[in-house]
Amino acid sequence: MRGSAASRERRVLTFAFITVFLDLVGFGLIIPLLPLYVKSMGGSAVTVGFILSSFAVTQLLATPILGRLSDRVGRRRVILISLAGNALSMALFALATELSTLPLLFASRIMAGATAGNISACQAAVADVTRPEDRAKGMGRIGAGIGLGMVLGPVIGSSVSHLGPWAPPLFASALAVADLVGAFFFMPETKATGTSSPAAASAAAATASAAAAAHGAAKRATLWEALTNRGILKVFALYFLTFLYMSTINVTLPLLTNARLGWTEREIGHVFGLFGFMMFVIQGGLIGRLTRAWGPRNLVLAGSFASMCGLLLVSRATTAAMVAGGLLLLGIGMGVINPCLSSLASEHAGPERQGSILGFAQSAGGLARAIGPTLTGIVYTHVGIAAPFAAGACVALVSVVLAFTLTRPSAAPASPSGGYRAKSE
Repeated sequence: MRGSAASRERRVLTFAFITVFLDLVGFGLIIPLLPLYVKSMGGSAVTVGFILSSFAVTQLLATPILGRLSDRVGRRRVILISLAGNALSMALFALATELSTLPLLFASRIMAGATAGNISACQAAVADVTRPEDRAKGMGRIGAGIGLGMVLGPVIGSSVSHLGPWAPPLFASALAVADLVGAFFFMPETKATGTSSPAAASAAAATASAAAAAHGAAKRATLWEALTNRGILKVFALYFLTFLYMSTINVTLPLLTNARLGWTEREIGHVFGLFGFMMFVIQGGLIGRLTRAWGPRNLVLAGSFASMCGLLLVSRATTAAMVAGGLLLLGIGMGVINPCLSSLASEHAGPERQGSILGFAQSAGGLARAIGPTLTGIVYTHVGIAAPFAAGACVALVSVVLAFTLTRPSAAPASPSGGYRAKSE
């Protein structure tokens, strides 16, 4: 039985990695080129900000719904829905570039945001099959997929862009279709608990009322309920602050490096690849050992401090080495923060609410991505070229202070369903 559980865990971790990897490859294929597409269609930097915000706002609204749905109907179905939506949105993006139509570009990003539930569903699936002490390592596997996708996406995008502006998004759509087919045939469901033996059926009947109560608890996992737990609230706040200061990279790093160093899309793509590579190294091979040695709270603290230093270095950068050094620090910071926050969120949630709470956590990041680009653009325009990075460093400092107050939840007495409810701090 133990071997079967270990095999199932490996299978889930493998397909969660593949799913987020291909998703981020697709993301990396188009996002570095998005400003160029918008410019060719007669749009401006403000238009780019609105397009990015349209994705973030719809993701903010949709992700908690998809998270709760994954608690009710299973992780696999939500992953399949998200992959299908991603494939369609990328195909619509390719059509928008071919027709040079901004409304279609907006529509493609809105569709992508509305179905962007695969990462939180994959996180919930990993939380379903991993033990608490191994959870950060499992979340790190997802983070490694994200990091590797961020490394390869821009490289692949630049390699196929010579075929035409439609080629990168169409290639991303093909990747999503391939991922959809693979998940349909090979991704196991992790939430279902059905059995077929008579003994198991008898046991299931004996605990039917407890299971119904657990299902009811999952349904009642509203945002307000989550916010009454101070531990969960702190994790949400750290998600928000982290993605808020990271929005400066996507919006203004190309502008700063172009103005100071004369960089083009090629150099910018390479430095984004460096950032993704550091995330991949941390989350793909080191996060498990780091978590066992230092614990999630200390790693969030260290990662926030590293991010603050990286933003300050970029704000003062006058050479390629300074930009690269700043991005290395940011990659290290994000490499440890994301899986550790996901692990802490799932622990505070308890086994019955993981999909909902992780969905809400992703929405906290989505809220930051919704307002961050606009704020960054205002600061860049009205204060100065380096000001967004200095402001981001101040936000990271707030994260450092908040991380000092983090604690891991202690388990309350077991519930009738066999799980636990994390104590509110």
